[in-house]
Amino acid sequence: MSTTPDPEPPAPRTALVFDDPLDQQSSDDTDRGWGERLEGGDSAADLKRFLDEKPPHHL
Repeated sequence: MSTTPDPEPPAPRTALVFDDPLDQQSSDDTDRGWGERLEGGDSAADLKRFLDEKPPHHL
């Protein structure tokens, strides 16, 4: 009788997908995130957004 544990089966491999990636909608295909403003924003929120989105060379 053997005292070694039974080896675990190998994990299943991830399937390769050969679909055309251009057939799927990406996040860039929507208008979400392209400068829309939330309703009820105030000047403090505008300043925060300006400071968050300012390029590093404008510091």
